Amino acid sequence: MDDRALWLRLTLTPGLGAEGQRALLKAFGPPANIYAASAAALGRVVARALAVTILSHDARERIEAALAWGEQPGNRLVCLGDAEYPAALLEIPDPPTLLYASGRSELLTRPALAVVGSRSATPGGIENAERFARALSAAGLTVVSGLALGIDSAAHRGALGQAGSTIAVMGTGIDRVYPAANRALAHRIAAEGLILSEFPLGTAVRPANFPRRNRILSGLARGVLVVEAALESGSLITARLAGEQGREVFAMPGSIHSPHSKGCHRLIKQGAKLVEAVNDILEELRLAPAAAPVPPEREDAGDPLLAALGFDPCDADTLAARAGLPPEQLSARLLELELAGRVASLPGGRYQRLR
Repeated sequence: MDDRALWLRLTLTPGLGAEGQRALLKAFGPPANIYAASAAALGRVVARALAVTILSHDARERIEAALAWGEQPGNRLVCLGDAEYPAALLEIPDPPTLLYASGRSELLTRPALAVVGSRSATPGGIENAERFARALSAAGLTVVSGLALGIDSAAHRGALGQAGSTIAVMGTGIDRVYPAANRALAHRIAAEGLILSEFPLGTAVRPANFPRRNRILSGLARGVLVVEAALESGSLITARLAGEQGREVFAMPGSIHSPHSKGCHRLIKQGAKLVEAVNDILEELRLAPAAAPVPPEREDAGDPLLAALGFDPCDADTLAARAGLPPEQLSARLLELELAGRVASLPGGRYQRLR
Protein backbone atom coordinates (compact mmCIF):
# COMPACT_ATOMS: atom_id res chain seq x y z
CA MET A 1 0.00 0.00 0.00
CA ASP A 2 1.52 3.37 -1.04
CA ASP A 3 1.85 6.37 1.24
CA ARG A 4 -1.31 8.12 0.03
CA ALA A 5 -3.33 4.97 0.59
CA LEU A 6 -1.97 4.75 4.14
CA TRP A 7 -3.00 8.34 4.86
CA LEU A 8 -6.47 7.50 3.60
CA ARG A 9 -6.57 4.33 5.69
CA LEU A 10 -5.76 6.33 8.80
CA THR A 11 -8.53 8.87 8.20
CA LEU A 12 -11.06 6.15 7.32
CA THR A 13 -10.59 4.18 10.56
CA PRO A 14 -13.92 4.10 12.44
CA GLY A 15 -13.73 5.65 15.89
CA LEU A 16 -10.43 7.41 15.20
CA GLY A 17 -11.06 11.14 15.11
CA ALA A 18 -8.79 13.97 14.14
CA GLU A 19 -7.36 14.30 17.66
CA GLY A 20 -6.42 10.61 17.75
CA GLN A 21 -4.90 10.83 14.28
CA ARG A 22 -2.71 13.75 15.34
CA ALA A 23 -1.66 11.94 18.52
CA LEU A 24 -0.55 8.89 16.53
CA LEU A 25 1.28 10.99 13.94
CA LYS A 26 3.08 12.86 16.71
CA ALA A 27 4.08 9.64 18.45
CA PHE A 28 5.05 7.52 15.45
CA GLY A 29 5.55 9.83 12.48
CA PRO A 30 4.01 9.09 9.07
CA PRO A 31 1.27 6.46 8.65
CA ALA A 32 3.76 3.84 7.41
CA ASN A 33 5.31 3.88 10.89
CA ILE A 34 1.89 3.68 12.56
CA TYR A 35 0.95 0.55 10.59
CA ALA A 36 4.35 -1.00 11.25
CA ALA A 37 3.79 -0.71 15.01
CA SER A 38 2.18 -3.34 17.21
CA ALA A 39 -1.25 -3.02 18.79
CA ALA A 40 0.48 -2.82 22.17
CA ALA A 41 2.59 0.15 21.00
CA LEU A 42 -0.43 1.91 19.51
CA GLY A 43 -2.36 1.19 22.70
CA ARG A 44 -0.01 3.47 24.61
CA VAL A 45 -1.36 6.40 22.57
CA VAL A 46 -4.99 5.43 21.95
CA ALA A 47 -7.39 3.01 23.61
CA ARG A 48 -6.40 -0.66 23.24
CA ALA A 49 -9.61 -1.59 21.38
CA LEU A 50 -9.07 1.30 18.97
CA ALA A 51 -5.46 0.21 18.42
CA VAL A 52 -6.72 -3.20 17.31
CA THR A 53 -9.25 -1.56 14.99
CA ILE A 54 -6.54 0.62 13.42
CA LEU A 55 -4.55 -2.45 12.40
CA SER A 56 -7.45 -4.70 11.46
CA HIS A 57 -10.05 -2.47 9.78
CA ASP A 58 -10.44 -3.18 6.07
CA ALA A 59 -11.07 0.06 4.17
CA ARG A 60 -9.66 -1.07 0.83
CA GLU A 61 -12.82 -0.38 -1.16
CA ARG A 62 -13.13 3.20 0.13
CA ILE A 63 -9.39 3.76 -0.29
CA GLU A 64 -9.51 2.61 -3.91
CA ALA A 65 -12.51 4.87 -4.57
CA ALA A 66 -10.70 7.88 -3.07
CA LEU A 67 -7.52 7.16 -5.02
CA ALA A 68 -9.54 6.86 -8.23
CA TRP A 69 -11.27 10.17 -7.41
CA GLY A 70 -7.85 11.79 -6.88
CA GLU A 71 -6.71 10.64 -10.33
CA GLN A 72 -9.49 12.55 -12.08
CA PRO A 73 -8.48 15.82 -13.78
CA GLY A 74 -8.43 18.72 -11.33
CA ASN A 75 -8.72 16.52 -8.23
CA ARG A 76 -6.04 16.11 -5.55
CA LEU A 77 -5.60 14.40 -2.22
CA VAL A 78 -3.44 16.68 -0.04
CA CYS A 79 -1.93 14.95 3.00
CA LEU A 80 -0.57 16.60 6.13
CA GLY A 81 2.95 15.47 5.23
CA ASP A 82 2.87 16.82 1.66
CA ALA A 83 5.03 19.75 0.57
CA GLU A 84 1.93 21.37 -1.00
CA TYR A 85 -0.09 21.18 2.22
CA PRO A 86 -1.24 24.76 2.96
CA ALA A 87 1.23 26.41 5.32
CA ALA A 88 -1.55 28.51 6.89
CA LEU A 89 -3.24 25.36 8.23
CA LEU A 90 0.00 24.21 9.84
CA GLU A 91 -0.29 27.27 12.10
CA ILE A 92 -3.59 26.18 13.67
CA PRO A 93 -3.76 23.71 16.57
CA ASP A 94 -5.93 21.14 14.77
CA PRO A 95 -5.00 20.95 11.07
CA PRO A 96 -6.92 18.36 9.04
CA THR A 97 -4.97 15.17 8.33
CA LEU A 98 -6.08 14.98 4.71
CA LEU A 99 -7.83 17.34 2.30
CA TYR A 100 -9.86 16.51 -0.78
CA ALA A 101 -9.34 19.33 -3.31
CA SER A 102 -11.02 19.90 -6.66
CA GLY A 103 -9.94 22.76 -8.88
CA ARG A 104 -7.03 25.18 -8.66
CA SER A 105 -5.00 23.77 -5.76
CA GLU A 106 -2.44 26.59 -6.14
CA LEU A 107 -4.98 28.85 -4.42
CA LEU A 108 -4.07 27.08 -1.16
CA THR A 109 -0.73 28.91 -1.15
CA ARG A 110 -2.08 32.40 -1.79
CA PRO A 111 -3.05 35.06 0.77
CA ALA A 112 -6.74 34.74 1.57
CA LEU A 113 -9.60 36.40 3.40
CA ALA A 114 -12.70 34.56 4.62
CA VAL A 115 -16.06 36.23 3.98
CA VAL A 116 -19.00 34.81 5.92
CA GLY A 117 -22.44 35.76 7.14
CA SER A 118 -26.11 34.98 7.37
CA ARG A 119 -27.81 32.35 5.21
CA SER A 120 -31.01 34.41 5.27
CA ALA A 121 -29.24 37.61 4.32
CA THR A 122 -30.89 40.87 3.37
CA PRO A 123 -30.65 42.14 -0.22
CA GLY A 124 -28.27 44.83 1.00
CA GLY A 125 -26.09 42.24 2.71
CA ILE A 126 -25.97 40.13 -0.46
CA GLU A 127 -24.94 43.14 -2.50
CA ASN A 128 -22.26 44.16 0.01
CA ALA A 129 -20.81 40.64 0.19
CA GLU A 130 -20.62 40.33 -3.59
CA ARG A 131 -19.16 43.81 -4.06
CA PHE A 132 -16.53 43.43 -1.31
CA ALA A 133 -15.55 39.94 -2.48
CA ARG A 134 -15.10 41.19 -6.04
CA ALA A 135 -12.82 44.01 -4.89
CA LEU A 136 -10.86 41.80 -2.48
CA SER A 137 -10.29 39.17 -5.14
CA ALA A 138 -9.31 41.85 -7.67
CA ALA A 139 -6.75 43.05 -5.10
CA GLY A 140 -5.20 39.56 -5.08
CA LEU A 141 -6.82 38.00 -2.02
CA THR A 142 -8.41 34.58 -2.42
CA VAL A 143 -11.92 34.75 -0.95
CA VAL A 144 -12.71 31.76 1.27
CA SER A 145 -16.28 30.89 2.25
CA GLY A 146 -18.54 27.95 2.99
CA LEU A 147 -20.86 27.58 -0.04
CA ALA A 148 -23.94 28.25 2.11
CA LEU A 149 -26.89 30.25 0.84
CA GLY A 150 -26.90 33.98 1.46
CA ILE A 151 -23.62 35.76 2.20
CA ASP A 152 -21.36 32.78 1.39
CA SER A 153 -22.83 32.35 -2.09
CA ALA A 154 -22.61 36.08 -2.77
CA ALA A 155 -18.96 36.13 -1.72
CA HIS A 156 -18.11 33.24 -4.05
CA ARG A 157 -19.97 34.84 -6.95
CA GLY A 158 -18.22 38.16 -6.44
CA ALA A 159 -14.74 36.62 -6.31
CA LEU A 160 -15.11 34.39 -9.36
CA GLY A 161 -13.49 35.87 -12.43
CA GLN A 162 -11.10 38.04 -10.41
CA ALA A 163 -7.37 37.56 -9.81
CA GLY A 164 -7.65 35.98 -6.37
CA SER A 165 -10.74 33.85 -7.13
CA THR A 166 -12.33 31.75 -4.39
CA ILE A 167 -12.18 28.61 -2.21
CA ALA A 168 -15.34 26.87 -0.97
CA VAL A 169 -14.79 24.81 2.19
CA MET A 170 -17.49 22.16 2.45
CA GLY A 171 -19.04 20.49 5.49
CA THR A 172 -19.84 17.32 3.51
CA GLY A 173 -17.86 14.95 1.34
CA ILE A 174 -16.54 16.80 -1.68
CA ASP A 175 -18.77 14.67 -3.90
CA ARG A 176 -21.93 15.91 -2.11
CA VAL A 177 -22.97 19.48 -2.89
CA TYR A 178 -24.89 21.12 -0.07
CA PRO A 179 -27.15 22.97 -0.40
CA ALA A 180 -28.34 21.42 -3.67
CA ALA A 181 -29.44 24.86 -4.86
CA ASN A 182 -25.74 25.76 -5.13
CA ARG A 183 -24.84 22.87 -7.43
CA ALA A 184 -24.22 25.12 -10.45
CA LEU A 185 -22.17 27.52 -8.32
CA ALA A 186 -20.11 24.63 -6.93
CA HIS A 187 -19.33 23.38 -10.45
CA ARG A 188 -18.24 26.86 -11.46
CA ILE A 189 -15.99 27.16 -8.40
CA ALA A 190 -14.41 23.76 -9.18
CA ALA A 191 -13.67 25.05 -12.70
CA GLU A 192 -12.43 28.55 -11.79
CA GLY A 193 -11.56 28.33 -8.10
CA LEU A 194 -11.22 25.49 -5.59
CA ILE A 195 -13.58 23.19 -3.68
CA LEU A 196 -12.13 21.76 -0.46
CA SER A 197 -13.25 19.24 2.18
CA GLU A 198 -11.63 17.21 4.93
CA PHE A 199 -14.52 14.73 5.02
CA PRO A 200 -14.32 11.38 3.22
CA LEU A 201 -16.16 10.85 -0.03
CA GLY A 202 -19.83 10.16 0.50
CA THR A 203 -20.07 12.01 3.83
CA ALA A 204 -23.66 13.27 4.02
CA VAL A 205 -24.99 16.39 5.73
CA ARG A 206 -24.34 16.28 9.48
CA PRO A 207 -24.96 19.43 11.52
CA ALA A 208 -21.87 18.87 13.69
CA ASN A 209 -19.57 18.93 10.67
CA PHE A 210 -20.27 22.54 9.73
CA PRO A 211 -18.87 24.16 12.90
CA ARG A 212 -15.93 21.74 12.62
CA ARG A 213 -15.10 22.81 9.05
CA ASN A 214 -15.15 26.47 10.12
CA ARG A 215 -11.66 26.12 11.63
CA ILE A 216 -10.36 25.35 8.12
CA LEU A 217 -12.24 28.29 6.66
CA SER A 218 -10.68 30.72 9.14
CA GLY A 219 -7.36 28.88 9.25
CA LEU A 220 -6.72 29.31 5.54
CA ALA A 221 -7.27 33.06 5.76
CA ARG A 222 -5.38 36.04 7.14
CA GLY A 223 -8.65 37.33 8.51
CA VAL A 224 -12.42 36.87 8.55
CA LEU A 225 -14.98 39.45 7.39
CA VAL A 226 -18.48 38.98 8.81
CA VAL A 227 -20.94 40.81 6.57
CA GLU A 228 -24.25 40.07 8.32
CA ALA A 229 -24.87 37.85 11.33
CA ALA A 230 -27.62 37.39 13.89
CA LEU A 231 -26.58 36.71 17.47
CA GLU A 232 -27.00 32.94 16.99
CA SER A 233 -25.25 32.84 13.60
CA GLY A 234 -22.64 30.19 12.88
CA SER A 235 -20.55 33.00 11.42
CA LEU A 236 -19.74 34.06 14.98
CA ILE A 237 -18.17 30.62 15.51
CA THR A 238 -15.90 31.29 12.54
CA ALA A 239 -15.03 34.72 13.94
CA ARG A 240 -14.22 33.21 17.36
CA LEU A 241 -12.01 30.55 15.78
CA ALA A 242 -10.25 33.23 13.75
CA GLY A 243 -9.44 35.14 16.92
CA GLU A 244 -8.16 31.99 18.62
CA GLN A 245 -5.98 31.25 15.59
CA GLY A 246 -4.44 34.73 15.65
CA ARG A 247 -6.31 35.93 12.57
CA GLU A 248 -7.85 39.38 12.11
CA VAL A 249 -11.59 39.76 12.61
CA PHE A 250 -13.55 42.33 10.59
CA ALA A 251 -17.23 43.13 10.83
CA MET A 252 -19.56 45.23 8.74
CA PRO A 253 -22.00 47.38 10.73
CA GLY A 254 -25.66 47.69 9.83
CA SER A 255 -28.94 49.05 11.07
CA ILE A 256 -29.42 49.06 14.83
CA HIS A 257 -32.95 47.77 14.13
CA SER A 258 -31.89 44.76 12.06
CA PRO A 259 -31.43 41.35 13.74
CA HIS A 260 -28.98 40.55 10.93
CA SER A 261 -26.61 43.22 12.24
CA LYS A 262 -26.62 42.37 15.93
CA GLY A 263 -23.92 39.70 15.63
CA CYS A 264 -21.64 42.10 13.75
CA HIS A 265 -22.24 44.82 16.32
CA ARG A 266 -21.33 42.41 19.10
CA LEU A 267 -18.07 41.55 17.31
CA ILE A 268 -17.25 45.24 16.95
CA LYS A 269 -17.89 45.78 20.67
CA GLN A 270 -15.51 42.89 21.35
CA GLY A 271 -12.74 44.45 19.29
CA ALA A 272 -13.37 43.44 15.67
CA LYS A 273 -12.35 46.08 13.15
CA LEU A 274 -15.33 48.01 11.80
CA VAL A 275 -15.33 47.85 8.00
CA GLU A 276 -16.94 50.43 5.73
CA ALA A 277 -14.67 50.08 2.70
CA VAL A 278 -12.40 47.44 1.16
CA ASN A 279 -9.33 49.51 1.99
CA ASP A 280 -10.16 49.18 5.70
CA ILE A 281 -9.27 45.49 5.28
CA LEU A 282 -6.32 45.92 2.92
CA GLU A 283 -4.69 48.52 5.19
CA GLU A 284 -5.07 46.30 8.25
CA LEU A 285 -3.45 43.41 6.34
CA ARG A 286 -0.72 45.77 5.06
CA LEU A 287 -1.65 45.20 1.44
CA ALA A 288 -1.70 47.74 -1.38
CA PRO A 289 -4.92 49.80 -1.33
CA ALA A 290 -7.51 49.15 -3.98
CA ALA A 291 -8.02 51.74 -6.68
CA ALA A 292 -10.69 54.23 -5.74
CA PRO A 293 -13.93 53.32 -7.53
CA VAL A 294 -15.50 55.87 -9.82
CA PRO A 295 -18.58 57.12 -7.95
CA PRO A 296 -21.76 56.33 -9.84
CA GLU A 297 -24.01 59.08 -10.99
CA ARG A 298 -26.67 59.71 -8.38
CA GLU A 299 -29.87 59.45 -10.37
CA ASP A 300 -31.78 59.58 -7.11
CA ALA A 301 -30.05 62.65 -5.65
CA GLY A 302 -33.29 64.58 -5.36
CA ASP A 303 -35.70 61.68 -4.90
CA PRO A 304 -37.81 62.48 -1.81
CA LEU A 305 -39.01 58.87 -1.52
CA LEU A 306 -35.47 57.48 -1.25
CA ALA A 307 -34.63 60.24 1.20
CA ALA A 308 -37.67 59.29 3.28
CA LEU A 309 -36.77 55.60 3.15
CA GLY A 310 -33.19 56.07 4.34
CA PHE A 311 -31.09 52.94 4.69
CA ASP A 312 -32.99 51.14 7.46
CA PRO A 313 -35.79 48.67 6.62
CA CYS A 314 -39.15 50.41 6.72
CA ASP A 315 -42.76 49.24 6.36
CA ALA A 316 -45.06 50.74 3.73
CA ASP A 317 -47.34 52.54 6.20
CA THR A 318 -44.46 54.32 7.90
CA LEU A 319 -42.90 55.19 4.57
CA ALA A 320 -46.20 56.57 3.24
CA ALA A 321 -46.46 58.82 6.28
CA ARG A 322 -42.85 60.01 5.93
CA ALA A 323 -43.16 60.72 2.20
CA GLY A 324 -46.72 62.05 2.29
CA LEU A 325 -47.81 59.75 -0.53
CA PRO A 326 -51.12 57.89 -0.93
CA PRO A 327 -50.79 54.06 -0.88
CA GLU A 328 -51.41 53.62 -4.62
CA GLN A 329 -48.77 56.15 -5.62
CA LEU A 330 -46.31 54.76 -3.07
CA SER A 331 -46.74 51.19 -4.40
CA ALA A 332 -46.14 52.33 -7.97
CA ARG A 333 -42.99 54.28 -7.03
CA LEU A 334 -41.62 51.41 -4.94
CA LEU A 335 -42.13 49.02 -7.84
CA GLU A 336 -40.21 51.37 -10.14
CA LEU A 337 -37.34 51.61 -7.66
CA GLU A 338 -37.33 47.84 -7.10
CA LEU A 339 -37.13 47.16 -10.85
CA ALA A 340 -34.27 49.66 -11.06
CA GLY A 341 -32.37 47.83 -8.32
CA ARG A 342 -32.53 50.77 -5.91
CA VAL A 343 -34.91 49.20 -3.38
CA ALA A 344 -35.59 45.64 -2.23
CA SER A 345 -38.75 44.24 -0.68
CA LEU A 346 -38.28 42.32 2.56
CA PRO A 347 -40.48 39.84 4.44
CA GLY A 348 -43.25 41.42 6.48
CA GLY A 349 -44.09 44.12 3.94
CA ARG A 350 -40.91 46.10 4.58
CA TYR A 351 -38.57 47.80 2.10
CA GLN A 352 -34.86 48.55 2.16
CA ARG A 353 -32.81 50.96 0.14
CA LEU A 354 -29.85 49.26 -1.55
CA ARG A 355 -27.84 52.30 -2.62
